[in-house]
Amino acid sequence: MIEQVVFKKRLKLMRNNFEISSVGYDEKKANEQIDEGIFEIQRIEKLLTTFNENSETSLINRNAGLEPVKVSHETYSIIERSLRISRLTQGAFDISYGSIDKRLWNFDTTMKALPDKETAKKMVRLINYRNIILDSENQTVFLKEIGMRIGFGGIGKGYAAERARQVMKDAGAASGIVNASGDLTTWGLQPNGKPWTIGIVNPNSTHEIFSYLDVTDMAVATSGNYEKYVMINGKKYSHTIDPRTGLPVTGIKSVTIITLNAEIADAMATPVMIIGIKTGMDMINQMKDIEAIVIDDNNTAYSSNNIKFSQH
Repeated sequence: MIEQVVFKKRLKLMRNNFEISSVGYDEKKANEQIDEGIFEIQRIEKLLTTFNENSETSLINRNAGLEPVKVSHETYSIIERSLRISRLTQGAFDISYGSIDKRLWNFDTTMKALPDKETAKKMVRLINYRNIILDSENQTVFLKEIGMRIGFGGIGKGYAAERARQVMKDAGAASGIVNASGDLTTWGLQPNGKPWTIGIVNPNSTHEIFSYLDVTDMAVATSGNYEKYVMINGKKYSHTIDPRTGLPVTGIKSVTIITLNAEIADAMATPVMIIGIKTGMDMINQMKDIEAIVIDDNNTAYSSNNIKFSQH
C-alpha cells in the first residue's frame, strides 16, 4: 500500500521565509498544488508591498494629504478589516504604523538610550487609524495627513498564508500547512491520520520548543521580542512599538494566538503584546474562536480560558 507523504518547498516570499507543505501520494501533483500557493503569495506581495512604487499601497502613501486613491476590491477589503481590528484593540493594531520614523528606532547595537517621551510622541502623531478614510461607494482610500503611510507588516503575511491555503485546497490539496515565518495555517491531517503538531518556540532559546499544540484547520501566529531588541540600562526593549506612545513595549517575551484564520492570528498577536497581559487576555477571552498563550519576561506562561497546552 502506498503511503501518503508530506511534500514541501521552502523559499523567501514577502521578505520572509515561507515553508509550504501538501500531503499526498503523488509528488508532481503535490508540487503543483504548492506552486499554486506560491503564485498566490507572490500576487499578494505585489499588491500590498511598500517596496514597489507601483503597488496600490505605495500609491495610497504617495497621495497622503492630497487625494483619495481608487483601489481594487481586495486592497479595500483588507484595509477595512484592518480598521475593524484597530477599533477592537483601541489602536494597538494600526496599519498607519508605516508613518514612524526609522531613525527613531534602529534597534541596532549603537542604540544606547530611549528617545524622550515628547520626541517619541511627536514621532507617532501621524499614526492614527482614524485618519484612514474609506469611501465604499467609490472604493477609495484617503490618508488625511501629509506624511502618513500605511503598511501591512502586521497582517499581510497572515492574509497571504490564508489565501494560499484556499487556492491549494481548491487545487485539490486535502491536507497541508502554509508557514509564513511562524505565522501558519493548517488544514486536514498528517499522513498518520493525526492532527498537525505545532511547536511554540522558547523565547529564551529559539531552537528549543516551549510547548506543543495539536491543531487542524487552525491558524497560529507568534509575536516575540526575542528576535529584535535592545538592552538599555539592563532592561530589554522589544522592537514592537506601542503606536499610542511611540515607545517600545516591555514585560512580554512572546504572544501566540490560535484561531481559525491566519490573518486574524497575525493581526492579533502584536496588540496583545502592546496592551499587556491582563487587558490582552480579557480581550481574547471575550472573543469567539480565539485563544492566546503569553510568556512574560519572567518566563511565566499565561493562557486564555479555553486552552490546554503541554509545557516542556
